[in-house]
Amino acid sequence: MADRGIVVVGAGIVGASLAYHLAGQGRQVTLIDAGLPGSGATRASFAWIGRPVSSDLPSAPLRYLALDEYHRLEAELPQLAIRWTGSLSWDGFDEAPGPSTDDAAALEPNLVTPPAEAVHHPEDGALDPVAAIDLLIAAARDRGARLLPGTPATALVQEDGIVSGVQTTAGLIEADTVILSAGTGAVALCSGIGVTLPVEPSAAILVRLRANPGIVRAIVATPDMEARQLDDGTILAPTAYRGEADKAALHATAQRVRDRFASSFAGADDTEVVSVEVGWRPMPVDGEPIIGRPAGTQGLYVAVMHSAITLAAAVGRLAADEILTGTPAPELAGCRPDRFR
Repeated sequence: MADRGIVVVGAGIVGASLAYHLAGQGRQVTLIDAGLPGSGATRASFAWIGRPVSSDLPSAPLRYLALDEYHRLEAELPQLAIRWTGSLSWDGFDEAPGPSTDDAAALEPNLVTPPAEAVHHPEDGALDPVAAIDLLIAAARDRGARLLPGTPATALVQEDGIVSGVQTTAGLIEADTVILSAGTGAVALCSGIGVTLPVEPSAAILVRLRANPGIVRAIVATPDMEARQLDDGTILAPTAYRGEADKAALHATAQRVRDRFASSFAGADDTEVVSVEVGWRPMPVDGEPIIGRPAGTQGLYVAVMHSAITLAAAVGRLAADEILTGTPAPELAGCRPDRFR
């Protein structure tokens, strides 16, 4: 039988990573998305890349790989430009134990009220997720992958109980394997063939502020405020979604975030709101990634998770390897879809 290749549905950070790693092993890859790459939940992400100090979560073996895999990916794609600034958190933001410091004032000298003690992860980093997606897809296309933006998937196609392709608004795309990395969009596609994917949309708000450059050095996180700063002065500040349903409510939330930031850092009085948007993250009901072949299916692979950006480099490599070799990756053992049966 001719090689019909692999179709990846969803060109967010996970789909882009999968396309890059699969194409790098010589497979024919088609990446499709209902819109432009990175136009979904990825765009509104804070994009913090960190590693847990300790964890008893089923996904811990995967999460421990996150930083190492991004360093590997950065070596392969130097333009990835990850900002390895480290992170500083306090007041119980991270309940897990971590390396503490009593020198927060030196690490973040513009803090108006620096904590007496904070958790410091000097190895943490962050990136521009949309730029990362564009880079991964460009590299995948250089390796022979095909990108079809503006091509919504409408249904999975089965032949004799085996998923053999995906129906789109532009027609049928046949495949030996269909990978669903379309976030909450994967739920309906799975439902169409009788597979339940317990994933719910979880909203979060990302506020962009304009501030003087150099105010924030690292990733700063407390229960009341998260912030990191880009070289041009832009502040990225995520905040919880509290049911905002119109532009006025979103703007009011953005102003509160702006005021909190301005009162927390010296030199931030003239900070202005640039934009505010809601991102609908795909959240498995138990909070753990769903990665692998749903029980009772052939030709289908699912990769849906939070936090997708933190895990994308590791998942792209591990999932590509096990799809192509048939050998399960032990780091993904705690993430399998069949745990919901």
